[in-house]
Amino acid sequence: MSENTLARNLIGGEWSESGSVQESVNPSTGEAVGTYVSAGRAEAEAAIATARTAFDTTGWSRDPALRSRALFELADRIAERIPALSRTLTRENGKRLDETAWEAAISVDWLRYSAASALTQVAGRAAEPTPGQYFYSSPEAMGVAGIISPWNSPICLTVRALGPAIGAGCTTVVKLPGQTALTNSLLAEAVAATESLPPGVVNILTEAGNEVAPALVESADVDVLSYTGSTHVGRLIAAAAAPTLKRLNLELGGKTPLIVFEDADLDAVVPQLVMASILMNGQFCCTGSRVLVQRGIADELRTRLAAALEAVRVGPAEDPSTQLGPLIDRAAVARVDSIVEEASSYAEVIVRGGPVTDPALAGGAFFRPALLEVDRLDVPLVQQEVFGPVQTFEIFEDEADAIQRANATDFGLAAALYTHDDFRARRVGRELRFGGMWVNTWGSMSEHFEQGGFKQSGIGVLCGPSAIGEFQNIKTYATAVPRQH
Repeated sequence: MSENTLARNLIGGEWSESGSVQESVNPSTGEAVGTYVSAGRAEAEAAIATARTAFDTTGWSRDPALRSRALFELADRIAERIPALSRTLTRENGKRLDETAWEAAISVDWLRYSAASALTQVAGRAAEPTPGQYFYSSPEAMGVAGIISPWNSPICLTVRALGPAIGAGCTTVVKLPGQTALTNSLLAEAVAATESLPPGVVNILTEAGNEVAPALVESADVDVLSYTGSTHVGRLIAAAAAPTLKRLNLELGGKTPLIVFEDADLDAVVPQLVMASILMNGQFCCTGSRVLVQRGIADELRTRLAAALEAVRVGPAEDPSTQLGPLIDRAAVARVDSIVEEASSYAEVIVRGGPVTDPALAGGAFFRPALLEVDRLDVPLVQQEVFGPVQTFEIFEDEADAIQRANATDFGLAAALYTHDDFRARRVGRELRFGGMWVNTWGSMSEHFEQGGFKQSGIGVLCGPSAIGEFQNIKTYATAVPRQH
């Protein structure tokens, strides 16, 4: 797909131009990079109906070998498109080229893991719990799966749900955001080029408004819904899905604490703290937004972290020398700046950061990283997700204090510990209420292990051996064996 081609939606294996035409904008320049068709409720209903028919009238859900073959083939089709996907996503959402190339590449790995799972996770259990009574269980696909993905990582976060949904035997309707419409279209092209995928099994819609997502949530023909995004929207989805009691898989917001103990190696830690703030331009559910440091090293770490953040090179996402690209749009810059400005009334500003004033970058949505020191835990900067390169600096006294501070929010997606004491890492790690834990590292992920949040950071998991079960029901059979006379 060239940038001058209208990006369309994929419904039932056919390209659809039904909907309103919108522009996709490069946040590094503020200029349009292409046009796309934005789907609405009519397109959503057509896609749901197509997915329902494909599930109800074909053998897709009962053919794990076909599903595995389709997933392996889809992985190959995406692998062929990694350069194009990377370039296009960088232009649309402002992540650096190395970040978008990583996203596309890890999506291939995740799909191949799901392809293997489709074959290996088809068995139930069998037992004779009492004489003459035989029981066995069988996993079955739930039906139609709705998948709602965000603009910050639309390729891998779509694939993370799509892989296990397909592996389980579901048919799918994927709703993707308008901010990454051209990228979405490339992903749809990979789906369309996957000959092993029957028409209607994967339908892909791009939406600028808010009609497709509610249609997926409310429809009685959608049996399970996977959403990645904010906790606020997750709550709205849970409420709207209640009348149909559909299964929900939600990965929601985060407020990741980076807990630095006195024995940590600051030469290794400081670059990781900076990366945790600026990766994906701070627009990441696991952004390291809270730096918790033990008092004995607080002064040194404060000085070193401030200097490192002030030295971050801000610039266009396609510039190889750039360390921090733009936020998704200028509205995001204004929102994040207002959060920092309000926080300055109750926090000590160490690094103000803020909108970039360089005339050479005037067209983009650039925001320099900020660092503010806080003591209170009940303030918005600690309790609310910022979704930008903004960190708090918080001092703790001992392990108990670190645990209490880290757990003092409604979020529980991920946390990181920095210490050379393995026993301390285990002690503290057991007490932290987070679904993902990093020790002396940050941001590492593997398709072999589950990803999911505690508390209000989500419901359910994706990746790992448990992911396919998010899209399956378990049917139990009981058989009585008659006695011989």
